[in-house]
Amino acid sequence: MYNKRWYDKYDETRVALDLLKNLHTTIQKKLSNDIINVASAIKTVHRENDTAPLSIGLERVLGLYQTNKGRRWYDKQPELSVAIKTISTLPESDYVNIMEGIAMSLK
Repeated sequence: MYNKRWYDKYDETRVALDLLKNLHTTIQKKLSNDIINVASAIKTVHRENDTAPLSIGLERVLGLYQTNKGRRWYDKQPELSVAIKTISTLPESDYVNIMEGIAMSLK
């Protein structure tokens, strides 16, 4: 067994990130804004329903910390970096649903 990055845990996430990586930066920026808007709406619903998780998990916290180092390809794309950080703090099921939606819409 090997250590997977938090975003490699699900196939949909890997597929979505691969598809995003190959898009023109203009399209990446537009999708980034859409991703942030969806994540913000989900966070609002969770706040209103008081269903937010207590913790996002150690792997995801470590991932957020590592984005400051700029080691991942999307860390060099400011808008996309913010979008990925934003959805990485959602409950796992919401995060996976967003990534599945991205993968399906970009295939």
